[in-house]
Amino acid sequence: MTAAAIDALEHEVHHARDLFATLTSEEWHATSGCEGWRVQDVVQHMAAVFQQIADPASIDVGDSGRAEEANEVAVDARRDWTVEQVLDAYREWSVKGVAALAALQEPPMAEMVAPIADLGTHPLHLLGNAITFDHYCHLRHDLGVAVPRARELPREEATLTATLEWMLAGLPQMCASALAAAPQQAVNLVFDGPAGGSYVLSPGTDGWTVTAGTDPDAPTVHSTVHDFVSWGTKRSDWRDATTGDVDDEALAGVLDAIDII
Repeated sequence: MTAAAIDALEHEVHHARDLFATLTSEEWHATSGCEGWRVQDVVQHMAAVFQQIADPASIDVGDSGRAEEANEVAVDARRDWTVEQVLDAYREWSVKGVAALAALQEPPMAEMVAPIADLGTHPLHLLGNAITFDHYCHLRHDLGVAVPRARELPREEATLTATLEWMLAGLPQMCASALAAAPQQAVNLVFDGPAGGSYVLSPGTDGWTVTAGTDPDAPTVHSTVHDFVSWGTKRSDWRDATTGDVDDEALAGVLDAIDII
């Protein structure tokens, strides 16, 4: 169970509200780390994700069944909103969204497995982790491009733990096609620092899997979870934030295939 992710998400919402209250007009309209999105658009997206969870019938995200395309639909529809409208939406839907996600931590819903757009098939309680990851990434790595103090937001271990759990759960499914074309070589992913641990990303007859531990015969890459949020989503190159067997060609091919949504 991942009920701890709800506490982590509440901390992220608190950080977000405090940050948004300090943004200047210039910062609201600055270019973010999300291609084609201003800071305002990223915040609008964060509000819209909560709205999709709390009341999906109240927001149009198209019918593509693809998470990134759905995100674009919601943002495009509200590009002419004022900053105050965006703030009001975040204030309203963050409360409702967190409450809806907390309800998914209770049986029987918690262990119900369902497809989540093109993000894979997951137990519903893991959605709390997904939105914690989404907030952590957007605040520090996307808004941080335009707002230096966003880059300096706390990197709490509980939040990084919830974030990593989502990323590792989703990795084999979100990256299945790219991994199928990559070298069929197991790789040790070792995360140092807060929320750290060791995991083996391995190929198999039924696709790739992530398991705790290490494979003594596999090449190893070291990173922090904070940096993994960036390079694991293709916001940066893994070569700039990792150590270990980084010259191993098979390892490079596997890491190049990782692109988590």
